[in-house]
Amino acid sequence: MNIKSLLLGSAAALIAVSGARAADAVVVAEPEPAEYVKICDVYGAGYFYIPGTEICMRIGGYVRYDISAGDAGAFTGARYQDLSEALEGRDDVNDGYFKQARFTLRTYTGQETEMGTLKTYTETRFNWGTGYHGVDLDNNPLTPDAQFSSFGSRGVSLNFAWIQLGGLRVGKDETAFNTFTGYAGNVINDTLVPYGGFDTNVIQYYFDAGNGFSAVASLETGEGFILNADNTALHLGHDSIDSYVPYVVGGVKYTQGWGSISGVIAYDSAVEEWTGKARLDVTPMQNLTLFLMAGYGSDDNIPRNFYKQWSGNWAVWGGGTYTINEKTSFNLQAAYDEGENVGIAANIAYDIVPGFTITAEVDYLHFGDNNFDNWTGATDENSIGGVLRFQRSF
Repeated sequence: MNIKSLLLGSAAALIAVSGARAADAVVVAEPEPAEYVKICDVYGAGYFYIPGTEICMRIGGYVRYDISAGDAGAFTGARYQDLSEALEGRDDVNDGYFKQARFTLRTYTGQETEMGTLKTYTETRFNWGTGYHGVDLDNNPLTPDAQFSSFGSRGVSLNFAWIQLGGLRVGKDETAFNTFTGYAGNVINDTLVPYGGFDTNVIQYYFDAGNGFSAVASLETGEGFILNADNTALHLGHDSIDSYVPYVVGGVKYTQGWGSISGVIAYDSAVEEWTGKARLDVTPMQNLTLFLMAGYGSDDNIPRNFYKQWSGNWAVWGGGTYTINEKTSFNLQAAYDEGENVGIAANIAYDIVPGFTITAEVDYLHFGDNNFDNWTGATDENSIGGVLRFQRSF
């Protein structure tokens, strides 16, 4: 073996060893498969599968901005009306616009189980408003907190948080006295003449026969109405069920292509009063829907309760929606109760683009002669105002 052969052999060995070490040092891991979010169309648009589960979820909500002016343009209905008149002569407040911004976050889930569909729903509202918040009126028939707690509201509220398996629902909801029959018209201030309470805890069961017939039974807690010490006015208290006896709501509905007819009856166990409502919805033509609703309630022990919040024993509501074109609709509602209170609201809603709607509304209120029946605390017999609403829903 000569020197040249030896050098060539050594070089080859070194290259082989270096190549082996280099191969051992560089290890390229196999890429893991990406787990993309899958669309779930079983429960409607917007749902997706939570990765690694069979649970479908949807996230939605809206951003809203209201500008209100005049006596009858309050955001939350008649109980906050006519503030300019009530505050006349005070040097610590001025007339002006009432403004309210809100962000609402909603979550929905759905999953099929051997016992039926398992659903959840939550709705959380974040509010920022300006108005006569916290103003203490002398000789005001309502307490300051009750009079102004929602006007100019600022804070967070949990409005819905329920679980439903099949037809059984438990949690925070709004009373079936309103949700089962439908609220009222498609107007902003639909409670100028109030048609029932709202927030409550529930244990309820929905039955759907599949042929247009449905029913509901609901055990609720509501909130209690109590009289002032001198029996001259009402305010909303935080009393709930009495001696573990829940409020009870039952209802039936029949729905067909022409519309629906429904009825509910409720018992407020805290004050031992009964209330009922019946409603008729019809669609006489493709772009027109009409409704008529009537309520009757007892007042043997107290003038108003969680369900019968109108004045006197009876009240009626009516109205409808006329779709002018694919972007524009006209909405109207009128209401009247035995206490001779009248509420009329009308608006035009226009969809600038899908998901962004501007609504302009005018409201009129007439209060009856009996000042006790005027539970709003307003001092003017007739009030007019309006609301301009901007809402982006998603």
